[in-house]
Amino acid sequence: MTLALVVDFTVRTEHRADFERALAENARQTRAAEPGCQQFDICRDLADASRIFLYERYDDQAAIDAHLAAAHFLAFDALTRSWVEHKSVRRLELVD
Repeated sequence: MTLALVVDFTVRTEHRADFERALAENARQTRAAEPGCQQFDICRDLADASRIFLYERYDDQAAIDAHLAAAHFLAFDALTRSWVEHKSVRRLELVD
């Protein structure tokens, strides 16, 4: 069963550039090192650059668990946690 994560961030203005760089590196490492990750897209809201949207697809829950336990994700999360005003995560099942 393919699962998707939809993550919505609101990033503090003074950390936006650093957050985007750290997130891009996290995404690059995820795509390169995690075979269960099928897709990892980063999008910036055109109306509000402090809003960042992620769309990630994984083979299954085990692949998501592996991502959340990966050293690069844990380092990204620890580095950027204080830069984020708001974060929401939705877990979805692909119907198609």
